[in-house]
Amino acid sequence: MSDIPHVTLNNGLSMPQLGLGVWQARGTEVVDAVTAAIDSGYRLIDTAAIYGNESEVGEAIRASSVAREELFVTTKLWNSDQGYDNAKRAFDKSLERLGLDYVDLYLIHWPAPKLDKYVETWQALEEIYESGRAKAIGVCNFHVQHLEKLMANAKVTPAINQIELHPRLAQHEIREYCVSKNIQVESWSPIGGSGGNLLNDPVIHDIASKHNRTAAQIIIRWHIQSGLVVIPKSVHVDRIKQNADVFDFALDDNDMKKIAQLNTGERRGPNPEKMDSRVGTGIGQFAHKLNLVRFRK
Repeated sequence: MSDIPHVTLNNGLSMPQLGLGVWQARGTEVVDAVTAAIDSGYRLIDTAAIYGNESEVGEAIRASSVAREELFVTTKLWNSDQGYDNAKRAFDKSLERLGLDYVDLYLIHWPAPKLDKYVETWQALEEIYESGRAKAIGVCNFHVQHLEKLMANAKVTPAINQIELHPRLAQHEIREYCVSKNIQVESWSPIGGSGGNLLNDPVIHDIASKHNRTAAQIIIRWHIQSGLVVIPKSVHVDRIKQNADVFDFALDDNDMKKIAQLNTGERRGPNPEKMDSRVGTGIGQFAHKLNLVRFRK
């Protein structure tokens, strides 16, 4: 059994507080990473249609000796699939690629405010949720104004808001709002992303030396103690194991205060207000750089 603690979502569903993200992972490295994660005690696996690796995630899950009901599988709806009818079709395709009868969590990947379709998209997700094919539904990268507009027209409150969040982008406003609405916050890019240099920050390194831990373990532990769900990505078996080895120590108040001072509001990914589904703008350009343009319209 996994020793990773769980949080309880607003619909009563239990969700592991730490999982594996597979963004940018490809082919057999996805299968190997998911297999290593499950063997190391992970039970939460986070993928998305735009990642292009749902099939490999499903392959690893089916090959695992861990029962499906013990795993928590998340996938996400891409921007160009927003809209009521499109969302339902896209969900069916994700299930088919995963080779699963249901997912534990289905998310709108971005609000894409220029498209202005996330309210009708949410209505489709509500029906998917009511059918039982998604045990919970939520959103990614939603600011307060996006959540307010969504919930003014919703029957179901999002269970999750998955956002870019790390010590340099602490996102206090949206976190406080989500707590007030009983929406669990989940951190993507939790250690600051590649090239962010957060792992080399001297404050993090001093705290890591104090606890005889890696810099990544200190940052992941900060997420855990902050009440966040965290999904660090790695395709390296040793790092996958290390990232989950954070439950036998604790950061003290002084550690937490020092890390809090690292918040500069620095984003590593796109601003959700400045993107839509087209290549060349916002997340479309971001996806283009990752060779994911096959998902464009």
